[in-house]
Amino acid sequence: MTQSRLQVVRGLHNCRKVHQNGVLTIGNFDGLHLGHQKILERLRAEAEHYNTHSCLMTLEPLPREYFARGKPTAPRLMNRSEKTRTLSIIDADIRPDYLLFLRFNQSLAQMSATQFIESILVDKLKIRSVIVGDDFRFGCDRKGDFSLLQSYGEKHQFSVTKMDSHCIENQRVSSSLIRDALANGTLASADKMLGRAYTICGHVNHGDKRGRTIGFPTANIHLRRTETPLSGVYSVTMHSQKYGDVAGIANLGRRPTIDGERVQLEVYLFDFDQSIYGMQVCISFQHKIRDEIKFESFDELKQQIKIDCETAKRLLDD
Repeated sequence: MTQSRLQVVRGLHNCRKVHQNGVLTIGNFDGLHLGHQKILERLRAEAEHYNTHSCLMTLEPLPREYFARGKPTAPRLMNRSEKTRTLSIIDADIRPDYLLFLRFNQSLAQMSATQFIESILVDKLKIRSVIVGDDFRFGCDRKGDFSLLQSYGEKHQFSVTKMDSHCIENQRVSSSLIRDALANGTLASADKMLGRAYTICGHVNHGDKRGRTIGFPTANIHLRRTETPLSGVYSVTMHSQKYGDVAGIANLGRRPTIDGERVQLEVYLFDFDQSIYGMQVCISFQHKIRDEIKFESFDELKQQIKIDCETAKRLLDD
């Protein structure tokens, strides 16, 4: 019953009969780290057991973003399109058949846990099995938990499985711990929990072309986010479908030298002179070189970029 590629369902109103009678997991899945992948592994096994499809249900916006009402909150590890992309290219053995985005709005925020089970899981999706993490909570005021799911599972004849936390060196893998590692510049620790290098994807836009004036033309990546979990100067690898992997150096931040206000991702690629405007690219962060610095002049900035490039090349060669 499994499919060859991920299918995205945007909203419960787009669910049809074909989406019913499957196995389901629910959560933010921010970062799709190794703990999340263990849940997906179990989800696939459960789908094969019931000879049905698998579905990952996630919320947009994230509940913490909705309740923040525009105020600053913990930055995501990945936006919606990055989550979709990562799931579409993840190992086929754990890839779900469907990715269901549920819009988190006032109606859903006020829905009780029992309403959520009865109206969405039972009536709409008619689930046969649900798999959740050990910290899963749902419903208004987060009153729903594993025990409640279990009791309704017995009533409506669907199975409920709780996954234990995935630990590395006796430490629980979590999105918040990865976020902290990225913020602290310990990329190796974040990568170990993610199972891959931390990556940001987006389209290459025309920028203000200041880099060209000092000999370092940069690709400006449209972030589709206002905050990122890391900032500074990094050695990176840019991947595109057309050119594959290209080494470079990136600045991610507000560019204090020009009193910038928006968070921007600018990448200077080594030994590369192709036009990539409009292209979808993914930037994998390899090593942190330094924090952002406000320079007194562009000449100072230029000299520092030369030093940073040499550092990045050495780190990437090691």
